Amino acid sequence: MTEPALRVRNLRVTFGAEAARPVPTAEGNSAVVAVRDVSFSVRRGEVLAIVGESGSGKSVTALSVLNLLPTTATRAGSITHDGRELTSLTPEQLSGIRGGTIAMVFQDATAALDPVFTAGSQLIETIRVHHPSLNKAEAQARALKLLADVELQDPELTLTQYPHQLSGGQCQRVVIAIALAGEPEILIADEPTTALDVTVQREILELLRRISVTTAVLLITHDMGVVADLADRVVVMRHGEVVETASVEDLFARPQADYTRTLLAAVLTPGTSAKDLRLDGASAVSSAPVGIDRTALHSIAAVRSADDSQTTTASVTSPTLALRDLTVRYHGTPGPSVNAVSLSILPGSIVGLVGESGSGKTSIGKAVLGLSPVSEGRIVLGGVDLNAARHRERRRLRQQIGVVFQSPSGSLDPRRTIGSSIAEPFSATGRRNRAEESRRVAELLDLVRLPASWHSRFPHELSGGQKQRVAIARALALRPELLIADEPTSALDVSVQAEILDLLSALHSEWSFSCLFISHDLAVIDRLCDRVVVLRDGAIVEQGATERILSAPQHEYTKALLASAPVADPAAQRARRAEHNRSDKRELQPTPA
Repeated sequence: MTEPALRVRNLRVTFGAEAARPVPTAEGNSAVVAVRDVSFSVRRGEVLAIVGESGSGKSVTALSVLNLLPTTATRAGSITHDGRELTSLTPEQLSGIRGGTIAMVFQDATAALDPVFTAGSQLIETIRVHHPSLNKAEAQARALKLLADVELQDPELTLTQYPHQLSGGQCQRVVIAIALAGEPEILIADEPTTALDVTVQREILELLRRISVTTAVLLITHDMGVVADLADRVVVMRHGEVVETASVEDLFARPQADYTRTLLAAVLTPGTSAKDLRLDGASAVSSAPVGIDRTALHSIAAVRSADDSQTTTASVTSPTLALRDLTVRYHGTPGPSVNAVSLSILPGSIVGLVGESGSGKTSIGKAVLGLSPVSEGRIVLGGVDLNAARHRERRRLRQQIGVVFQSPSGSLDPRRTIGSSIAEPFSATGRRNRAEESRRVAELLDLVRLPASWHSRFPHELSGGQKQRVAIARALALRPELLIADEPTSALDVSVQAEILDLLSALHSEWSFSCLFISHDLAVIDRLCDRVVVLRDGAIVEQGATERILSAPQHEYTKALLASAPVADPAAQRARRAEHNRSDKRELQPTPA
């Protein structure tokens, strides 16, 4: 047997007393043990996936390989590459390994790229660091080849573009090209498909599959569909420890650990997930949230949809939100980002917007908030045309809208306590009363199932799921009639995602607010939404009841979206991938004369 490309034995990572909120360990000191006794190996031509919830130690383990940990961290154990011990290398020796022998693809591609330099300059710089003998022209030629290798359609144009001019999928391809610049033997990919739509995700996974033919790939992910599609073996982590290691087939067919079974039970699949199913199999909690004044909770007649029609009670006379031929056009772009879109959201209903990156989903949400330039059409909120309303009336109406953004970390001010962030809508609308504000903050924290005593904590002291709960509490602070949720679960692992969806479902059942739910995840849409609107290139291609759209889509684009979503079943995913490949070959064949 040949030596594995990478072997980790008995890895232990401890964060010292300077870590946020350190807790006493069994050893009696004030330290945080993030990773404990972790062992695994990965060979060339193999993809090893490490999975687990947020805080399980996945990313810390990956960062330990190249010692990219903060100065407060201490490593113990052994990490070897082809038998060479990496933990004993000097910083200078390790610098020669980083990006060359072992490269890393980070989770947030846009954050990994420097916004003040073009993609080409960053790629060429990396090439010349690892290949100093190349002159500028040779490095540029190699950069173009790498961009072509990662299947960017216009490498020459990409070289000249800045990160903000690229889509999420394009940024991720550039980051992968940079990682490949040093011709690594080991590629560490930390959540490489997070927040990417299903079709772009499929393309990135195909790219990683080709890379894995000659390279050892260590994949860090919370997406079990991605694991089923790409991995050969799987390491399951929880609380910094390995709970199970198995081949991908055995893990999905015969999971041994209770925690692994819980992870797999949390996976959502479009068309098959039950809206009221919880992780433990029990029905969703329907009781009112503790600590909220019941008299303040308004109830609106339930709205149900069947096929393409919606039936309402007599008390419902008009939609909460109606878009009529909405067109959004940004300065300097060749065409509209949103093109003549019309849709309605009735009181108490949840409408999902789905589509690829650049389809116009977020632009529609921003248009309702007054943050996108509306060139044509009408936005009617609560029966009032916002374009025709006076400024004071528009301001009053928009106070009836709550917003939950995609990134829970980016949407909260790191300098504010979470209590201050939740109270911000009160001060922004002139409803400030210190005593009442404190009471409401405590109620809202209780509403989203967080201790009221946490009001003095800062965002960095919370997990991703906890921060998203805070963002939901802030969005509901003014008891809005309409909630706009823009990809609120895309960056969360499967179990936390299920918790947030359960929370939103319970809050919606009690408060009956209307909701525009923007997502690229069809399984999430299936779990939560009554109706779904499918967008492509800024226009609606299909809309109707969620069950009908996801079980019997009519448009080819909707069918392609459903077919591109990986399923948490290795055998089924192999069959789907084979069918994709056959379809792609048929499309490439010339049409007979």
